[in-house]
Amino acid sequence: MDDDDMDYLEQAESDEDYGFEYSDEGGSDDDKAEDVENMYYKAKGLKEDEPEDALKAFRAIVSSQPEKNEWGFKALKQSTKLLFLVLQRPADALATYTELLTYTKSAVTRNYSEKSINSILDYVGEGGKSGKRKGGVGGKGSVKVDVEVLEKFYEVTREALAESKNDRLSTKTNLKLAKLWLDKKEYPRLNKLIRDLHEAISAGDDSDQSKGTVLLEVYALEIQMYNETKNFKKLKEIYNACLQVRSAIPHPRIMGVIRECGGKMWMGEKKWNNASEDFFESFKNYDEAGSPQRIQVLKYLVLAHMLVGNEINPFDSQETKPYKNDPEITAMTDLVDAYHRREVHTAEKILKDHKATIMDDPFIRQYIGDLLRTLRTQYLLDLIKPYTRLELSFLARQLNIDKDEVEEILVGLILEGKVEGRIDQVGARLELDRHSALEKRRYAALDKWTSALETVHGAIATKSGGSGGAASERMMMGGGFELMA
Repeated sequence: MDDDDMDYLEQAESDEDYGFEYSDEGGSDDDKAEDVENMYYKAKGLKEDEPEDALKAFRAIVSSQPEKNEWGFKALKQSTKLLFLVLQRPADALATYTELLTYTKSAVTRNYSEKSINSILDYVGEGGKSGKRKGGVGGKGSVKVDVEVLEKFYEVTREALAESKNDRLSTKTNLKLAKLWLDKKEYPRLNKLIRDLHEAISAGDDSDQSKGTVLLEVYALEIQMYNETKNFKKLKEIYNACLQVRSAIPHPRIMGVIRECGGKMWMGEKKWNNASEDFFESFKNYDEAGSPQRIQVLKYLVLAHMLVGNEINPFDSQETKPYKNDPEITAMTDLVDAYHRREVHTAEKILKDHKATIMDDPFIRQYIGDLLRTLRTQYLLDLIKPYTRLELSFLARQLNIDKDEVEEILVGLILEGKVEGRIDQVGARLELDRHSALEKRRYAALDKWTSALETVHGAIATKSGGSGGAASERMMMGGGFELMA
């Protein structure tokens, strides 16, 4: 028994009527029902080895019924699946699906029809990735479908739902189509559909508690679109709007998407702390949803954590600890260990040896330069501590980078006040002043003492007032000169 039959049986049980009626005149109808049921299961038995014959058998069931009923609906459902996934004839599948939609008004219950429509749109949206033949007819691999045919599947669905006034399923259908356009990078189509969804949400009942949840789903699609198109201004606008939605109970995966895009936004602004917080929230949401994206986001979290310069190991938290030894994460774990030990050469080797798990991700690759600069900076600060003068060429050899890059790092450290010294560009060396810190403290103390004297002098001059005040001032000045002498 497949999922189609299970859905139908579950629905039949929920709709079961226990008011039994007995009649001696129902034998003929029962026999006919049994004949149709036998035809249906015989047709299903042909699906694997003789899909074309199965298709004809299902069509015979539809033709044999004078009125639309559940067996005709189930036969059309199986035909649509065969045509799309096995025989890979999307246009014919669309025609059968359109016919199936006419049965949803009276032949089956609303709940069963909704489940069936969702099921069909799911595999249509996936492009038939699950539709693989074990052999023979239909071949292997995914179904290649024209964008126009895909769009038509959703259009006929929306038309049928509009006739039946099923707004809830209509919104779900539009969300599925929006996800499809996002996956296919059909951004103009996606943008138009998102506007339609916003209009539908605005026109909805404000007392509907699901309104906020649907709004967050739309925002999640929108924020992904702006992230992929690099429209960071709109991305930030949508991100802030997401945080303002209160009356919603979104699926954890939706919040995972929003927080992930938020983290990427902060990374682009080099606000590593904010990025780290959003990636952590995204990871927790993906983990709760059981989404495999949690592993990728955990890598982003570790990257942001190192860029912050935090000495706490990100794998010490209760949420991330179980993934410390995951094969996809071990490279990042080793990178964190190298970072905490200030072993820049080990870190470079890890990045080189684990290209597939680290460097192949374009987002991570974008910030590896910042990470290596952070590591080299910390390594350099530890390296120069015992010295008063070092050749730039020596530092370049130690860091395995160009002399110009060493000079650039040192200039930044000097300007930030992390290194007391200067660069002799003629001699190409760094000269450190170990006494400058003491002198700065001495001058700061003298400046503070001078300011205090000026304050006292001003107070005395104000109290004295008039000529007497001026005389007192001259006496003090004279006394001051004597003292200085």
